[in-house]
Amino acid sequence: MTASQLPGGFAALTREYAMLPPGGRILCAVSGGADSVCLLHLLRRQAEELGFSLFAAHYDHQLRGEESTRDASFVENLCREWQIPLTLGRGDVAEEARRRRAGLEETAREMRYAFLEETARTLDCSLIATAHNADDNVETALLHLIRGAGLQGLSGMAPRRGSLIRPLLSTGRAEIVEYLRQENLPYVEDSSNQDITFTRNRIRHEVLPLLHQINPQFSQRMGQTLRSLRADHDFLTAQAAQVAQNARWAEDDLVIEARHIAQAPDAIAPRAVRWLLGMLGDGNDDCTAAHLSAVVELARGEDPSAVVFLPGGKMAQRVYRELLFTTRQPPQALTPAPLTLEGETCPAGALWACRCRRTVCPAQSPPGVYYVAAFQGTPVLRPRQTGDEIRLPGRDTKTIKKLLIDHKFPRRDRDRLPVLADESGVVALAGFGPEVTRLAQPGEAAYEISFYLPSTPHKTV
Repeated sequence: MTASQLPGGFAALTREYAMLPPGGRILCAVSGGADSVCLLHLLRRQAEELGFSLFAAHYDHQLRGEESTRDASFVENLCREWQIPLTLGRGDVAEEARRRRAGLEETAREMRYAFLEETARTLDCSLIATAHNADDNVETALLHLIRGAGLQGLSGMAPRRGSLIRPLLSTGRAEIVEYLRQENLPYVEDSSNQDITFTRNRIRHEVLPLLHQINPQFSQRMGQTLRSLRADHDFLTAQAAQVAQNARWAEDDLVIEARHIAQAPDAIAPRAVRWLLGMLGDGNDDCTAAHLSAVVELARGEDPSAVVFLPGGKMAQRVYRELLFTTRQPPQALTPAPLTLEGETCPAGALWACRCRRTVCPAQSPPGVYYVAAFQGTPVLRPRQTGDEIRLPGRDTKTIKKLLIDHKFPRRDRDRLPVLADESGVVALAGFGPEVTRLAQPGEAAYEISFYLPSTPHKTV
C-alpha cells in the first residue's frame, strides 16, 4: 500500500453501503487512538474528493485522569491543524455507572453514543462514523458467543445501522497501523486497552492469540463467517419488515392484526416484533430475546387483553384480534420559562438548557451557535404546541411534530424538547436549529443562542 492509496476494505465498504454521500454532513467520532485518527484522515481525504462536510467529536469519559486530558488536547490540536470543526464533550462515567448500578463499559458506551447523537443533531449531520475495525468485529462476535446470542449478535457489528456507519469494519488493525506509518500520522495510546479486567481486552490479549495458534488465519476466516451470517440475518430481517408493513398508525401508536405475527415462522416473528418496536421511533434496542418471544406468545395466545411491558417505557397489548404497540405514561413535559437574555436558562423537565447573550452577528457562525435578531415581546422556552412550524436553514417549512417524527426523535421526549419562541412564533428548536427568517445579518446587533445538555456539558471548538 502506497501513501496515496486507501485501504481496500475502506474503499469497498464505503461504496457498497453508500457511506459518503456527496453534499452530506458526517460526524466522525475521534478518540485520538490509531483507528480513529486513521478514519478521520481517510474521511478528510474523501471529503475533498466527494464534496461532503466533515465534523469531529471527542468524548472524555473522565476515567483516566491526566491521560484523558491529554487525549482531548491531542484531538483538539489535530482537528485545528486539519481544519476540521470539533465538538468536545465530557461526562463522569464512573459516577453515572455507580448511580445506575451498571458496568463501566456499558455506561461509557451509552453516554458516548448519546453525546454523538446529540452533537449530530446540533450540527445537522445525517451520519455518524465510528472507527470499529475488522478485529473489533471478531472480538464483538466472540463476546456475544460467550454471553449467548442469536443470529444478530453472532453476525457481529453491521457496517451501517441507521445513521451509524463503520467505514473501517473490513479493515484489519495491522493495515490501519501500516497506513498511519506510511502517512506519518501521530496518535495516542489508551492504557486501559491493556487492562484485562475488561472482558474485551481479555479476549483480545489472551483468547485471540490462542485461536491464532490453532489457526493463523482465524481472523480472516471469522470475518468470512460473519459476512455470511450477516447476509442470512439481513434476509430474515427483510422478511420481517414485510410482515411489519401490515401495521397501521393510530395517532402515535402502532396497531397490527395479531395473526400477522402469530402465523409468521419462528425465525421471522420475533424479528417482526423488533421491527415494529423500532418504528415507534425512540431508537432503543434493549429488548432481549425473552421480551420478543413474550410478544410473539401474546399474538399467538387467547387472552384478549394481555399486556407485555418492555424496556424503554414501551408495551405491547393484545386488544382482541389486534396488537397495540405503545408507550407507558410519558415523562412530565417541560415547564415554560422566560429566556434569560444574559445567561443560562434550564426549564424544569427540559432535555436541553439554553445560553443567551447580547452580541454582534459575526460573518460566520460556529457550529451549533445561532445569532437571532431582536425578539418580539418576551422570549420563552416552552414545549411544542399544535401548529408550531419551523423552516431550518436550507430546508422547507415543516411542523415541528413532523420534523421530530422524520428524525425519529423519541416520542416520549418530544414534549421535553425546548422550543424557543416569542410573540411572533418559533425562533429555534433545541438540537435542530433556528427559524431561518429570525436570523440576524452579519454586523447587526443580535442574541447569541446555543443549546446544551446539562448532564453532558460540551463546548464547540
